[in-house]
Amino acid sequence: MIRVVLADDQMLVRQGVRGLLELLPDIEVIGEASDGEEAIEKVPELRPDVLLLDIRMPRRDGIAVLEALRAQDALPPTLVLTTFDDGDAAIAAIKAGAKGLMLKDVSLEDLAQAIRALADNRTAFQPAMTESLMAALRRSPPVAPDGAAAAEPLTAREREVLHLICAGYSNKEIADLLAIAEGTVKNHVSNLLLKLNARDRTRAALKALQEGYLD
Repeated sequence: MIRVVLADDQMLVRQGVRGLLELLPDIEVIGEASDGEEAIEKVPELRPDVLLLDIRMPRRDGIAVLEALRAQDALPPTLVLTTFDDGDAAIAAIKAGAKGLMLKDVSLEDLAQAIRALADNRTAFQPAMTESLMAALRRSPPVAPDGAAAAEPLTAREREVLHLICAGYSNKEIADLLAIAEGTVKNHVSNLLLKLNARDRTRAALKALQEGYLD
């Protein structure tokens, strides 16, 4: 069972998301927060597997919540939900530690897949947000300054794997989709992290957006 906390200042949104998630057999909503301060208080206490976080809330917005929880070493995998396709806010959220980004009009199926991806230590970026993210990345300094740009070009297969990483697929799912061994996928992922000078899959996804590998 994946334990989830909802943080959103709109009661109807919280009730709607809770009602939808309660239809799923593997996801349980264990708590809610109506503003940023309440989220900062409840999340360390409840220790959810995944936090669903509104980016715009009173008494600390979503960015401040991410920063505060990370400073306490209490930040769970966090999926940021927003009504705005705002690339700059999305970049700020990722810098603060978010592992996924989705618009609030996302379908239940896509939301559930994103929650499962984050609970499995993967990322989830909604394709609809890609264009605004790329525009924001072009306007901003490097998002994930783990090192220089890739020293070697990516192979065609590495690009395929990178696209699937950005879509939130696990190594096993990538192996199934590409009809290759899971160990081979792990090797590709390791090579990608090395070439992109990224220390994790989230930063690799961001660098992929920034450097044009997903164009």
